[in-house]
This record gives sequence, C-alpha cells and structure tokens, in this order.
Amino acid sequence: MAHDADSDQPGGGADHAEERRHLIKIGPSQAALNPSGKMESVNTELGDAEGLLLVTRHEGVATVTLNRPDKHNAINLAMWQAFSRIMPALDADADIDVVVFRGPAGGPFSAGADISEFTTLRRTPEDAERYGEAVTGGERAIMAFSKPTVAMIEGFAIGGGSQVALACDLRLCEPRSRFGITPAKLGIVYALQSTARLTDVVGPAWASYILMTGDLVDASTALRIGLVHEVTSDLESRTQSLVATLSQRARVSLVGAKALIAKASAGERADDEESRQHYHDSLHSPEYREGVDAFLAKRSPDFKAVRG
Repeated sequence: MAHDADSDQPGGGADHAEERRHLIKIGPSQAALNPSGKMESVNTELGDAEGLLLVTRHEGVATVTLNRPDKHNAINLAMWQAFSRIMPALDADADIDVVVFRGPAGGPFSAGADISEFTTLRRTPEDAERYGEAVTGGERAIMAFSKPTVAMIEGFAIGGGSQVALACDLRLCEPRSRFGITPAKLGIVYALQSTARLTDVVGPAWASYILMTGDLVDASTALRIGLVHEVTSDLESRTQSLVATLSQRARVSLVGAKALIAKASAGERADDEESRQHYHDSLHSPEYREGVDAFLAKRSPDFKAVRG
C-alpha cells in the first residue's frame, strides 16, 4: 500500500464496488452528467491520470474525484500533473459555477502522496525537485481557478490530501475526518507555496504545530483552528446545499471576491489596476442590474438567466 505517512494512517474506506455504485451523489449517474459533451475537452487533459481522476459535471457543478481506492486515493505524479491541465480547462467553461473535490463515496479523501514513487520518480535530488515542481504546479492550478472550489472530505486527508483540500476555497468534513501534513516524518521540507497556504488558513502557531509534529488533528480541532469551515454528519447533503448556494450567487461577485482575497492574503492593501477592473466589471455587469432590480422588486435574483 502506498500512502503518505506511517502507522498513524487510519484504515481504508468502503468496499470498492459499493464506492463505484455511489460515487457521485451530487447529481445523477455519470452517463447523464455529460449530455452536451462539454466534459470531453477536460477529460482529454487527464493523460496518464485517466481513471485515477474522474471529472464529471451536473448542471453548473464539476466534480473531481480522487479515485485510487486500492491506494487510499494516494495522489501520484500523473494526478498532480493532470490538475495543472484540467483546472484551466474547467475555468474556461462558462457553464461551470463551482468545482468540488472529493474521494469515492465512503472516503477517504486522500492518504497523500504515493510514497512508492519516492524510490523511482523521486530517486535522485534532481528527480525530487522535478516531482516537487509538478506538485506545486498542480496545487497552484487549483488555487488559480477563478471560481469557487469546495473540498468534500470524507475520512482522512493526509499530506497531499490536505494540500489539495487547503488549495480549495471552502472545506467541509465529517466528524470522523482527520488531517495531517507529514514531511517531518519523511525528511522533506514542505514547499513555500504550500507552507504559505497553510499559514494563511490556520495561522503561524498552528502551522508550526502541524508541520513540526506531523501529528494528525481531528475534525473538532480542524474546525477550531479554521482548517475546515464546517463539520457535519450529513456531508453529502450539506455539500449539495453549499454548492447550490454558490451557484445561485452573482459570479462577478464571487470571482472578484476570490481575486481580492488572494491579493489581501499576499499583503496588498492598495487598489491597483486589477482590483479596479473587478469593480468595473461588476458595475457594468448584467448581474449587478439583476441584483438591484430583484432587491427593489423583493424577489430572488436569477443571475444565471442574465448571464446568458
């Protein structure tokens, strides 16, 4: 078995056949998820990760499923590389409102990096450097997606699993979920980009604890320190509800908020050309007019209708 850490690793998820039968509950069967063929261009970007990442869509929601149940959904090099290709393709699809990352039904989310590759694809320092560049590239592609991303975390998210979850904007988990980032158990220095993201989310004190001990934290601790936004025993239903809310909001507002939050997190406080462009886009958008008209008419806005 290839996973990220050591004996701290929790056990596996549900039976593989059962997982495949119930893989996507955020919508109908996979055959029905692609009526217009719009996912074809995305799926052609999977490359060697075909079958290891399942990319599906239902209405405005795209779902990326980490699908290596025999390896506890450990993320290999091909999967990291595929993130760099599929996320821009999804971003280019104007019909996609939100992307959900998850493991197969029943979990886990991911055991982290595929350690079996460390003696082959990461065998030399030069190999390890190239591998690390692919990992940070995949993480960066998730973070750079302009619209909302949600991590739906069943079971554990260790190492690279936590890295993917942290790259998302919003994170939901269940009470049995556990989290850990374990480079200290492998003699690895966590990448600056990933360290910065962790620190932005949980603060330097908890980033120090997580990275220096390599210990796992439970769901209640993850909620308390801001690693996740919600802990719920009905994760599937709550995720559906959240993505429905995001899909109903003004896209121009969500895209602008995400971009400006990123700038603020990077320490920028003064408006620049990019921030002013977001203001301009919103004030000249049909969504702005629809929002004001709906408020005055005391009705719910229909932003999708006016986007065309």
